[in-house]
Amino acid sequence: MEKTQWIWMNGTFVPWEQATVHFLTHSLHYSGALFEGIRCYKTRQGPAILRLDDHIMRLYHSAHIMDMPVAWTQKHLRDACIATIRKNNVDECYIRPLLYYGEGEMGINTIGKTADAGIAIWKWGAYLGDGLEKGVRVMTSSWRKPAPDAMPLNAKVSGNYTQAILAKREAKKMGYDEAILLDAQGHVAEGPGENVFLVAKGTLVTPPTTSALEGITRDTVLQLGEKYGIPWKIEQVTRDQCYTADELFFTGTAAEITPIVEYDNRKMKGIGPLTKLLQEAFFRVVHGECPSPWLTYA
Repeated sequence: MEKTQWIWMNGTFVPWEQATVHFLTHSLHYSGALFEGIRCYKTRQGPAILRLDDHIMRLYHSAHIMDMPVAWTQKHLRDACIATIRKNNVDECYIRPLLYYGEGEMGINTIGKTADAGIAIWKWGAYLGDGLEKGVRVMTSSWRKPAPDAMPLNAKVSGNYTQAILAKREAKKMGYDEAILLDAQGHVAEGPGENVFLVAKGTLVTPPTTSALEGITRDTVLQLGEKYGIPWKIEQVTRDQCYTADELFFTGTAAEITPIVEYDNRKMKGIGPLTKLLQEAFFRVVHGECPSPWLTYA
């Protein structure tokens, strides 16, 4: 990780090395932190944050779902993201806002607690290496997503990433680049940190958010699909549908739009034309090469 100089913590800029929390930080013990991952891209017009308002809104939706009181308004954290980029004088970065319960009484009761907040940024290249150009090999994880009545799947809460950590480790140990997790009923849900799309007969298909996070890059792809006249639908997807799909790809803030070229040792048909079209359209937008309401310049 390429360090930056400053991290925003509860309204104050703290040097990177001093941005620490106490050992008895509540969310460290009980996994109650909420976070977002946001990308800022280099453009000719300056650093541009992709869908900043949507990310901050989702963070507060997560807090509402988790019944976590937050002292900072959405505007506070939005402005703090911009200020952190300016303070560190970077032209592109990954942004990590975090809400968490800090030091205090131990035990799982959070009544009476209010979230602390922090924002770190760092330079982060392609999440899956050269997968953007070459595609990635994936496997079905033996770990499954929980049922929606077992965990709040559309809260981006750190505890939800237990399966993601296990799935990622399993895939890497088995020689794959990434994993795909099934939901409690055995349908394709998502990757450890990505949504999944397939293309079948010219139509984009992605699983519903009853088993997958309501990804912002996922929504970006659906809107780009509409712009370019690509039909799409949201429906449950099975593994065998993925095996025989014309195209298969991941979407996510970190992964961006990453083609999948092999799934469970079954070769896909390669990186298809719709994946390439959406990739190119996405990167034109994020690099400011065409007007877009999705960019906030820092």
